[in-house]
Amino acid sequence: MKKYIVILAVAVAGLFSVNASAQSKVAHINSQVLVEAMPDAKTAQTKIQAFADTLDRDFKAMQDELQAQAKDLDAKAGNGTMSPNMIEIKQKQLQDMQRNIQAFQQSASQQIEAKQAQLMKPVIDKAKKAIEDVAKEKGYTYVIDTYQGTLLVTPTGDDILALVKTKLGIK
Repeated sequence: MKKYIVILAVAVAGLFSVNASAQSKVAHINSQVLVEAMPDAKTAQTKIQAFADTLDRDFKAMQDELQAQAKDLDAKAGNGTMSPNMIEIKQKQLQDMQRNIQAFQQSASQQIEAKQAQLMKPVIDKAKKAIEDVAKEKGYTYVIDTYQGTLLVTPTGDDILALVKTKLGIK
């Protein structure tokens, strides 16, 4: 919704400005394609995936332990080698383990999101700076991000993806 308000404000400002249409240049770029093409982004994604894999291994180890203890409890309870009180205690322990696993899973998701934000921020900032530099060099007043925009009809403009890739040294 905020994007629509900003776009509307820009459009209205353009209509009421006498010289705006004569002096404004509009360009567009798909920021997602740009970021994905950046070597820094690929490096960051590799690090994020490695971090996520580590957390996933820990999660699976916790699940395996829970399953092993549940199987052990079933076997001992089934053959009568455990008292009813001990079975109840073990069941509560298994429930606690299950809650801990769920808490770990939620925490892991948050940690992955935080790691992604931490590692991708410099990449996104670098891309944004390059876009701003190219826009300034080429005299563009507005640059529309076609990845995040939801406009069905966009004003005519130049796609500056190739220029920004060149600025960043990406083929």
